[in-house]
Amino acid sequence: MKPLYVLRGAVEHGEHIGRTLGFPTVNLALNGKRPPQGVYAAKARTSSGDYLAVTNIGTRPTVSNATEMRAESYILDFCGDLYGQEIEIALYLFLRAEKKFESTDALKREIIKNEAQTREFFRKQRDA
Repeated sequence: MKPLYVLRGAVEHGEHIGRTLGFPTVNLALNGKRPPQGVYAAKARTSSGDYLAVTNIGTRPTVSNATEMRAESYILDFCGDLYGQEIEIALYLFLRAEKKFESTDALKREIIKNEAQTREFFRKQRDA
């Protein structure tokens, strides 16, 4: 299956908010053509292998007042340091629009849901 969008770049330092929520993320600058804002089921290609990911394209309104658009990916089942490394994030399925949640607990519940949706989507693709 062909991805909707492919992002490439060096992993940048963010504000480490995802890590404090229990969902460490990698951040990529959005240069050039940008995917629509929202959350996607994705795959991350790193120097240590390929992983499923949940990727947010947007401004992170629940945890930030920033206006800068950013690609932020929670790479599932990955443990390690990717800062400065070139990676590729391929977006396959739009899961939902980006929105501001009433609390970080509500955001955490939604990320858990998005993780399950991502795993299910790719399981169905593999089994098809």
